Amino acid sequence: MTMKVSLPSIGRHLKKKNPFGRSSSESRILHMSADAASIAATPEEEEKKSFFQKIKGVIPPANERKKLLPLALMFFCILFNYTILRDTKDVLMVTAPKSGAEVIPFIKTYVNLPAAIGFTAVYSKLCDRMEQKNVFYTCTIPFLVFFGAFAWFIFPNTAFLHPHGFCDMLAAALPAGFSAPLSIIRNWSYAVFYVMAEMWGSVVASLLFWSFANEVTTVDEAKKYYPLFGMGANVALIFSGQYVKWVSKMRANLPPGVDPWGVSLKYLMAAIIAGGSGVVGIYKYMQDHVMTDPACIDQEKQKAKKNKKKVKMGMRDSAKFLMKSPYIRDLATLVISYGMCINIVEVSWKAKLKMAYPDPNAYSAFMGNFSSATGTVTLVMMLLGRTIFEKFGWKKAAMVTPTMIGVTGLMFFALNIFAPFFAPVAASLGTSPLMLAVLVGAAQNILSKSSKYSLFDPCKEMAYIPLDQDSKTKGKAAVDVIGNPLGKSGGSLIQQALIFAVGSLAAATPYLAGILGILVFFWYKAANSLGDQFEAAMTADAAV
Repeated sequence: MTMKVSLPSIGRHLKKKNPFGRSSSESRILHMSADAASIAATPEEEEKKSFFQKIKGVIPPANERKKLLPLALMFFCILFNYTILRDTKDVLMVTAPKSGAEVIPFIKTYVNLPAAIGFTAVYSKLCDRMEQKNVFYTCTIPFLVFFGAFAWFIFPNTAFLHPHGFCDMLAAALPAGFSAPLSIIRNWSYAVFYVMAEMWGSVVASLLFWSFANEVTTVDEAKKYYPLFGMGANVALIFSGQYVKWVSKMRANLPPGVDPWGVSLKYLMAAIIAGGSGVVGIYKYMQDHVMTDPACIDQEKQKAKKNKKKVKMGMRDSAKFLMKSPYIRDLATLVISYGMCINIVEVSWKAKLKMAYPDPNAYSAFMGNFSSATGTVTLVMMLLGRTIFEKFGWKKAAMVTPTMIGVTGLMFFALNIFAPFFAPVAASLGTSPLMLAVLVGAAQNILSKSSKYSLFDPCKEMAYIPLDQDSKTKGKAAVDVIGNPLGKSGGSLIQQALIFAVGSLAAATPYLAGILGILVFFWYKAANSLGDQFEAAMTADAAV
């Protein structure tokens, strides 16, 4: 007679026999069942495991998050401010009494460039005499004081401060070609605002922020996060653009007798002060909680940097030191080429824009939409940027911006040069040739700026990381603070020479298109050379 016994009954029997532990047979049975269950569930578990590993791979570890999130928020505030300042400076200067887009090249050459050179000399002295964190505060806070003073004290008194009568007297005695320089003198406080707004981009965004970011991130972290870094910041372009647009609409509904620009400037500058205070506060938090954390920053390297004796150099010695370095020269060529190319196209576009929107309200509203569109396109480009860096490397990523500016810039100029040919196309689209030029120029600016923020800036900043401390601080100051306005003023000088030679900006358009092509060629050459030097520097750095 055969007796059937089920596994559960064996288990109960064994438990009764040995209440303090499992027998070897029970353990084998349980292990066999667990193995069978695990084998059965392997495909699903593996899929889940793979999915969670992918998510975990995307999220930075805790020590990286601690520094990257505050940096991203800091960059957001800086670009929020810069977008508002950029839109406001253009509206103020282009729509000022007896002024226009033709004034911009003169400001960039004769006001902005000398101011940038002067700042670089002061900055070099500050770096020699102060800790870097104190240099940051010393350079940032005066901007906020000026923008607050402009909205509440300077702008309400422009009728008293601006010498219109004196400039009218000079205009009667001088040739018509002096109208642009006289507009700068006539509206001198707007010109100072224009320069301070430009300097916010060069000093706070390009120099101070990126110097700090390069100090706290490694090259590997930069490759992973710099392209995505600006994503949060470029949300700032959308927010600030919509904020400018909201202020434009708000001032359109003000009662008679109230100065709409006076009210809107107070709203805009209040946002600037709030954003700037956020930048200073985040920087202070990072100095106290991130720079002192060994998990985030290599404290030994940090201590070695502080103990390293600073080499004090005058302006001439600094210039000689920088000019001897092919690496710095190529970096400067990239920055100057960008400044010249964007200026050559942008001034022509803004002249068309003023013709389409002569009213400051409408001009400002258009610029608000323009900034929001730039932010949206840049977000997409940021996502593509990381893939471009991973798959194609630094050199190919550095080639995207000159390609974008060259192709879209030549398209814009072609639309202006061959305007009669494109008139039927404009009519079929239900618009005028002028509006078509404005829209194509806006698209050109949006694509150029989005490729700059997503690829050009990360490439440029990564290139500083392998350099020694003197090259990082003084080289960066020379390249970013002088190189950027030098590029723009170089573009302005070209336009001024052509205007004197051929009579007008419109007549100079074919020559500007040719010059744009030449500049893009030299930009390509410098990017190719710098790419080889960067890879060599990275290899040498890894070998140490």
